[in-house]
Amino acid sequence: MKNAWSSLLYNIRSMRVQVFGILLFTGLVPIIFLFNVITNTYDTQMVSQRTDELQSCGTVISNLVVSSGYLSGNTSNASGNVDTETDEIAAIYQGRIIIANRDLKIVKDTYGIEEGKTLISTEVVKCFSGSSEKKYINDLGGYMQLTMPITDPLLNEVCGVIVISYSIRNLENISREVSHRTFFLLLGIALIIIILSFACSLLLTSPLGKVARSIKDLSKGDMELKLDMHGYSELVKISESFNQMTEVIRKQENSRQEFVSNVSHELKTPLASMKVLSDSLLSQEGMPEEIYREFLGDITTEIERMTCIINDLLSMVKMDKNSAAMQVSNISINELLEQLLKRLRPIAAKRSIELIFESYRPVMADVDEVKISIAFNNIIENAIKYNYDDGWVRVTLNADHKFFFVTIQDSGVGIPEELQDNVFERFYRVDKARSRETGGTGLGLSITRNAVLLHRGSIKLYSKEKEGTTFTVRIPLNYIP
Repeated sequence: MKNAWSSLLYNIRSMRVQVFGILLFTGLVPIIFLFNVITNTYDTQMVSQRTDELQSCGTVISNLVVSSGYLSGNTSNASGNVDTETDEIAAIYQGRIIIANRDLKIVKDTYGIEEGKTLISTEVVKCFSGSSEKKYINDLGGYMQLTMPITDPLLNEVCGVIVISYSIRNLENISREVSHRTFFLLLGIALIIIILSFACSLLLTSPLGKVARSIKDLSKGDMELKLDMHGYSELVKISESFNQMTEVIRKQENSRQEFVSNVSHELKTPLASMKVLSDSLLSQEGMPEEIYREFLGDITTEIERMTCIINDLLSMVKMDKNSAAMQVSNISINELLEQLLKRLRPIAAKRSIELIFESYRPVMADVDEVKISIAFNNIIENAIKYNYDDGWVRVTLNADHKFFFVTIQDSGVGIPEELQDNVFERFYRVDKARSRETGGTGLGLSITRNAVLLHRGSIKLYSKEKEGTTFTVRIPLNYIP
């Protein structure tokens, strides 16, 4: 029972069911309203038309009655015309016509059963009371009654009344027939609307089902999946967005696999070197102390290289922009850069590389001092490592009302234009041989970019091979979480 109820709720919440219901409601309500309007309007118009016809007939009879002196008991031919006209009209409209004089005495009854009697009704009394109404209509259930005054134009007074009772059963039969035909016509239209509503609900929701199936396949690991939907512009956008998402996931998966492969390779190489060196020491006895020291020195170098790789990996994990915690404080960027350059000058001095710092104004900013220090240190250190002897590295600091800008320019070897888009990737090295000589792991710029992104900043690269490289970093003065 619980499963059935859950299934029912699920179906009710289904977009297909709701779209179908909305379209059905929108289509059927006007049809029901239209049916009522058509039938009611037709009934009213039919009765009104019949009443107008009988009013015209009543006017004709009234004129004949006045002109013939029918109410005074005149038995001339003109009076006979009144009887004939009255009987014919009563027969045509399947009704009854009663004519009464000023004394309310019935002088003519087409049924012939009330003549000589007194006619008293509210409508008749109103006709003699001088009311401005020219007719009174009553619904007698299957019959309508029309009461009209007979006015003498010479005396300008009411001299009698005409009461016309007429059947509307034939009108009711016609109305029912029209209602039945209208009903079946609108029923056919309603069926078409139901079919179209169901088809539209399928048409609108089927693409979503296709997206759901594609996402399910994607969750199973089908990274080559592509969604191709045409028609509505919204569906095309969904298809494009889905394909962009799968492309990002595919790249992330490839990046993850490449990262694991690169980490394995980077750690395997020094381990293999240490194993060769240690095996050589173990396999040979009585080696001179100088050889032992040389081999142990090489092992120490490889250990330091592994330590460097591991430290960079840990830094990169800490810099992950999705999970890193920021310890933001307001510090002087001028002092931070001066301290970094002070620590790096001994390294630059070994190759006679000049470090130049230019600051246009004092800059205070909200930053994570540790992370931003690592970022700038990596760029400046790379500018020193990949420079020519007797070269230079210029660090420039400037700011506006919203951002501060750090430009790091060198006179080094530069980066080929076709490789510049890849330098921020993990483990990517432009010159692998030179990187190994300088102890590079290929993680420095990736760590730098993550640190800059954590500060909601941006980093740009401008470089020309053998002419140097320029990095421009832009960071907001006020940190936005």
